[in-house]
Amino acid sequence: MAYKSLNAFIEELDKAGELVRISTFVDPVLEIAEITDRVSKTPDRNKALLFEKTGTDFPLLINSMGNERRMCMALGVNKLDDVASDIADLFKKLAGPKHGILDKLSMLPQLSKFASWMPKVISGKGACQQVVMDKPDLGKLPILQCWPKDGGRFLTLPAIHTKDPNNGIRNIGMYRMQVFAPDMTAMHWHKHKVSARHFNEYKKLGIRKMPVAVALGGDPIYTYSATAPLPENVDEYMLAGFLRKKSVELVKCLTQPEIEVPADADFIIEGYVDTEEELIWEGPFGDHTGYYSLPDFYPRFHVTAITHRKDAVYPATIVGIPPQEDAWIGKATERIFLAPIKMTMVPEIQDMNMPVEGVFHNLVITSINKEYAGQGQKVMNAMWGAGQMMFNKILVLTDGKVKLDDYKALAKYVFDNVNPATDVYFSQGPMDVLDHSCSKLGFGGKMCIDGTKKWEEEMTVPLLPFKPAPGFSAIKLQQLFPELVSINDIAVKDWGIPVLFAAVRKDRPNHVRALHDALCELPEMQGIKMILYVEHTVDAGDIADVLWRFCNNLDPRRDHLYGGKDKNILGLDGTRKTRILDGFERPWPNIIVADGRTIHTVDKKWELLGLGDIIISPSLKYKTQLYGEEASVLDSD
Repeated sequence: MAYKSLNAFIEELDKAGELVRISTFVDPVLEIAEITDRVSKTPDRNKALLFEKTGTDFPLLINSMGNERRMCMALGVNKLDDVASDIADLFKKLAGPKHGILDKLSMLPQLSKFASWMPKVISGKGACQQVVMDKPDLGKLPILQCWPKDGGRFLTLPAIHTKDPNNGIRNIGMYRMQVFAPDMTAMHWHKHKVSARHFNEYKKLGIRKMPVAVALGGDPIYTYSATAPLPENVDEYMLAGFLRKKSVELVKCLTQPEIEVPADADFIIEGYVDTEEELIWEGPFGDHTGYYSLPDFYPRFHVTAITHRKDAVYPATIVGIPPQEDAWIGKATERIFLAPIKMTMVPEIQDMNMPVEGVFHNLVITSINKEYAGQGQKVMNAMWGAGQMMFNKILVLTDGKVKLDDYKALAKYVFDNVNPATDVYFSQGPMDVLDHSCSKLGFGGKMCIDGTKKWEEEMTVPLLPFKPAPGFSAIKLQQLFPELVSINDIAVKDWGIPVLFAAVRKDRPNHVRALHDALCELPEMQGIKMILYVEHTVDAGDIADVLWRFCNNLDPRRDHLYGGKDKNILGLDGTRKTRILDGFERPWPNIIVADGRTIHTVDKKWELLGLGDIIISPSLKYKTQLYGEEASVLDSD
């Protein structure tokens, strides 16, 4: 389904009961984010929010794709798997054997339809250019500051348009933009991203001014397509055309005519990046990992024009401790790109799941159709070489008929089929720049847990059914080791899964390693296959929080520990790393929590918002887990 404007999408959300209009003034600095955080984390109250009074001329829409129903509405489907089915059908028709002239002729309607989805440039101005600001001023937009330690205000849903100077191929990506002046922002281009490569190409060619345009709003499919992990030379607006079953109409920018933008967008911010200009210190920013991403140097973007629709709505999102709206954008990507991965790179894949606690690529669970020994390792290597899957940190493989979203049954199957000494693999390679656990920026460890049913050739010892050893007791373990602040043994005692979750108070170098060795020597630990360690401030009983913190804080290659007589109990150290205790030389980011003043202000304002009974701030749960007051720490303070 193609929406003619962001307002058209808002109307559909309203009709479906998925939107709340907030008519009282709410400050874009911290307050909107705090309200959105409360709503997005309350499943039965989770709505899109339209803030009508923002202190500017423009309303602000947020959380518009923040549940499965709204994500499906944005994509114009009943369920996310419908898109995967459409893509699979298209691949089969295009790639299938054509035995005769009739088979080839039968493809013509399909190819004609495909051509009709391609983006096209139209003459004249678009609706996005109905109003041209006399003097471009970003301060006239309701740009958010989301979290207290953010470096400032950030555009959080910008579709950023650049072109390769060598061949003119367009790229649309989504990168945050910190505002530094009415006509200047930073461009947060990570080194692995296409826009960063375009920037480097302009620099190599000696071209100082690199044209850039930023689109905000319009059909929500534009926003989704800007986040999609497409191959480098595939136009994002071709994907958008396929998803909306209608081509995207583009118009030339007014001051940067080399760049074309969607004619029906709400805002267009035109400008350039000077490839010879000094970089600017950007950040911190409360990011999708649930931690602050730390400041670094990035290019400056100079605004030359701002245009907008007469009825423009400013779109925004927040990211932070999951779940947030981005979890559903990620779920759409998981479903949409399953078919291309299966049909072009890893045909044995049956299904894939990226749990929200893994914040996208940190944890990926994949089921395969296993037909021979070693196939799990083949899939592991293929996936780590497939596009943005190169950033995956923990890969879990399974087979058979187990459902990937039935986590208890899935874990039972995986650990029934795992010998930790032989079926867990460690590697290293490129990592997301936002991964703070790596000892070196953008480069760190990876782990694959092969939980597929083992063939005879893959087994060194029989895999026996798990039963807790006589005398096993979490209470006894805590008595023996007081540094174990909490232990979650529900998997061991109630589910028949040989995994422990343990929160440990570290107070000396190599503490977790020594603790793991000592634990593994105990006879009552016989049969346990894995222990996940997190820091003492985390409640080991909250498995969702344990997994979120663990996946973020672990570098698998550096932080794995084998213990026991046969080295078959795997410990994974997901605690915070410091210089004093761990020799970790990089700053460690803090988790993202709202400040007390904002929480109090929103509490007082709540009954004016039209959101029903007050929702308690999710940040209150995490106040005791902070590492001091700043966005990051370097030592063990």
